[in-house]
Amino acid sequence: MTKAEKITIRSDRTTDYKFTYRGEEQILGAGKIISIANGLNDVVLPTCAMKIMNNLIVIKDDVK
Repeated sequence: MTKAEKITIRSDRTTDYKFTYRGEEQILGAGKIISIANGLNDVVLPTCAMKIMNNLIVIKDDVK
């Protein structure tokens, strides 16, 4: 596995963030961090403000 295949998602939100991974809903708790081994191939992130830095995605508040 190369470094590019692994991503980290960090929540800067005050509320939980729901996204889909391999067809199932997942919850990223407010202020939590998760790593996903196979990158974004199986991840669907709902629309929100986010910042992307290399293999780190920082989830911000919902887009209004």
